Amino acid sequence: MTLSIAHSDLAPRVYGPYSQAIIAERLIFTAGQLPLDPATMELVPGGITEQATQVLANLRAVLRGAGSDLNQVVKTTLFLVDLADFEALNQVYARVFGEHKPARSTVQVAALPRGARVEIDAIAVKEGVSSPTTS
Repeated sequence: MTLSIAHSDLAPRVYGPYSQAIIAERLIFTAGQLPLDPATMELVPGGITEQATQVLANLRAVLRGAGSDLNQVVKTTLFLVDLADFEALNQVYARVFGEHKPARSTVQVAALPRGARVEIDAIAVKEGVSSPTTS
């Protein structure tokens, strides 16, 4: 199996022994994205709505850097510091993903890096790869 590293300058830089994403044949596995402004590497101001919006923008940038996009995501994992943020996060998530509804897990965690309220990672397929459909 061929593995390659994907990178986008439009997403936050990584600090540590990991990659923004790894491409394994037709699948893309992203690292968890935090609500960091890629230009400043600072947490975006505001609450869960602003943070979720930035996280999904960062996720989209990483996926595009790997040759995919949000419409090719098959699974996401959402990490929330407070499940009371679940409904507000769902509103942003639904707006960004539109009619596309990947499989998803949501987990409450004690804390996230940099004081973030949300982190999201994804598994996607490369653009142009057809997904099986069921009826």
